Amino acid sequence: MESRKTEATPLADTQPEATYSKSRPSRTGLLERIFKLSLHGTTVRTELLAGLTTFITMAYIIFVNPNIMADAGIDHGAAFVATCIAAALGCLLMGLYANWPVGLAPGMGLNAFFTYTVVGTMGYSWQTALGAVFISGVIFMILTLSRVREWLLNSIPVSLRYAMGAGVGLFLGLIGLKTAGIVVDSPATLIKLGSLREPGPLLAAICFLMIAVLSYHRVFGAILISIITVTLAGWGLGLVHYDGIFSMPPSLAPTWMAMDIAGVFNVSMISVVLAFLFVHMFDTAGTLMGVAQRAGLVNDDGRIENLSRALKADSASSVFGAMVGVPPVTSYVESASGVAAGGRTGLTAVTVGVLFVAAMFFAPLAGMIPAYATAGALIYVAMLMMGGMAHIEWDEATDAIPAIVTAIMMPLTFSVADGIALGFITYVVLKACTGRHKEISVSLWALCAIFIAKFVFL
Repeated sequence: MESRKTEATPLADTQPEATYSKSRPSRTGLLERIFKLSLHGTTVRTELLAGLTTFITMAYIIFVNPNIMADAGIDHGAAFVATCIAAALGCLLMGLYANWPVGLAPGMGLNAFFTYTVVGTMGYSWQTALGAVFISGVIFMILTLSRVREWLLNSIPVSLRYAMGAGVGLFLGLIGLKTAGIVVDSPATLIKLGSLREPGPLLAAICFLMIAVLSYHRVFGAILISIITVTLAGWGLGLVHYDGIFSMPPSLAPTWMAMDIAGVFNVSMISVVLAFLFVHMFDTAGTLMGVAQRAGLVNDDGRIENLSRALKADSASSVFGAMVGVPPVTSYVESASGVAAGGRTGLTAVTVGVLFVAAMFFAPLAGMIPAYATAGALIYVAMLMMGGMAHIEWDEATDAIPAIVTAIMMPLTFSVADGIALGFITYVVLKACTGRHKEISVSLWALCAIFIAKFVFL
């Protein structure tokens, strides 16, 4: 759940990658040489247990993402395999290249934007949406390899960064409520409360409350436990058909290299690519900074070990993910659970990747998970993503108002891209008209002009 941000700090890693000034490793062996275990004060057993911990806390994505992708018209079985493969590749890349204990998978919120805005509202094919994911991933890689990343990340106001994460959370929450039937359409009032006497909405609400209670008590794998429990309840009520647990993985052919890159070169797709790019960049930066602090990857001089490599691994994972057929792959904040269990090196991430590969053989179980079970998880994740709004300076109206516009307009327009555009325009107008134009960066002026042109001419 990549969208819960940490305290704002400069997000770029412009210094050379740091190395620890610790004693020489006391152990030898392949894993020691690859991951420098003793240098980080850890063991193989600890890293494996940490990887298992991280996997269990983020394994819900293998059930949730295929359901969301299926709503875009993608084959459910192919989406399930693509989710597992993309997550595995991202984790392996993060572990082997960056040596970070961070798990990656298709991003929550970004998958909803992919399906319900780009495909559902804007009317593009899912192949074109995958093309937009691919292009945004390539741009992210280019920015990561250049100093433009530093300029762009640090030029976007902190208030808008937090608002984007919170807005995606609100958007995700609305989708979860709608999917569960807790909120339904109304000709008179636009939306209204659905019938809680129906089993679907009631079980979704129970799933949400169960996750919240278990998480409060810090129960290991709260989201996964709740999803499976509600699924079993649905099976007991005759709402879920048992199809088995294990099978050979479904074919990836329907999504493999299916992206339509040519379809992205359309003026109306600019905001879509930018939405994927901005949300992914800030989500990744916030997650990695937070995990680095918890994992002790920050040196005495304040530099973060291999941050540049971690950003490169994250951006490359999105490109690979588009190739297999998923929305942007991003670092998961659930990785903090593995770090709390003692994970300190890339062996933790590699363990998560191997477990995602093994998960491909549980396709029947994934196909049995009902929409109301995953909806409960969506609603809970949405609540967590909104926490970033606490960091906004509410006493400064020229910061607070654009943040509110950004967050609220995402669910109300049913579009992450439109919410970002309206928020950026509001920020520039308010700062310019209140004598605070010096706070507007060159990149913000340029983005504001692009967004205004989008609304005027498209």
